Amino acid sequence: MLNQNALNLLKGKRSLLAFSHGVDSTALFHLLANQNIDFDLAFVNYNTRKESILEENEAINLAKKFNKKIFVKKVNLNLEKSSNFEKIARDLRYEFFNEIFSKFDYKFLITAHNLNDLFEWFLMRISKGAGLCNALGMSIYDKKENLNIIRPLLYTSRNEILNFLNENHLKYFIDSSNKNTKFQRNFIRENFSNEFVRLYKKGLENSLKFMQKDKEILQDGLIYENLEFFIIKNQLNSINLLDKILKKFGIVMSQKQRNEAIKDTVISGKITISYKDDKIYIAPYKKEIMTKKFKEICRVKKVPKLIRGYIFTHQNLLKYF
Repeated sequence: MLNQNALNLLKGKRSLLAFSHGVDSTALFHLLANQNIDFDLAFVNYNTRKESILEENEAINLAKKFNKKIFVKKVNLNLEKSSNFEKIARDLRYEFFNEIFSKFDYKFLITAHNLNDLFEWFLMRISKGAGLCNALGMSIYDKKENLNIIRPLLYTSRNEILNFLNENHLKYFIDSSNKNTKFQRNFIRENFSNEFVRLYKKGLENSLKFMQKDKEILQDGLIYENLEFFIIKNQLNSINLLDKILKKFGIVMSQKQRNEAIKDTVISGKITISYKDDKIYIAPYKKEIMTKKFKEICRVKKVPKLIRGYIFTHQNLLKYF
């Protein structure tokens, strides 16, 4: 059930498991323990349901039973009043994970995302017109800010996970809020994805793996990056990588902006996209009063005009032109 590449990365390393005591994370807990993987737990109690405190207590008991450290964060979120509950919960969760990683020596964050989750995300993204790179979302290994994320169950279906739990008589909890179809993910799960995965699991798994390889080829155009300055190859599919980079700045490009991005432009008044030879440069847009000497250097090096303000404040980057 566990992805072998993920296991190979985890062996001999100290990791942190994002744990809720639901179906997926409970199964992953026991599967990892069976493989003697070294991990501790991070549990967030959102206090959205009457079962929340019971789940927290059971998670603490399970950690004690297996001699594992558990980090618990308590927050109070109103499921009905929060306009974007899933995003708020996710942001709080990852803020908590980053806080733990800043204090303790963990190599990986392990999450229990599975094939159903991957397909749900795919359907959510294509319902909004996403391209391949953005539609796929998760992979076995990802880096998010300072976190190295491993998803050992990504190509395992939820039915397989449930079978494992039930066959081994392992206790887990069902989150009743997952049935609330006012949330898009739950609506897609109840009406489309679960039955599709049940009927076509193997074919879907193979297709998503093939698309993941295609995505990696598409993203092969990255030449250089730091926190806010990127250089990519100017090639046929570069708009997909541009799209992904702008999301790092919190910008989701409209179709109009995607059309504008094929030439030098400023997106949302914040990010400049500049072309030179076979390269595309992406950086924050800045207006600066530049020295004559710097302007002459830019003229000689043919630094695109829109990006000069940013380069003026980061002159060590002139070597890339």
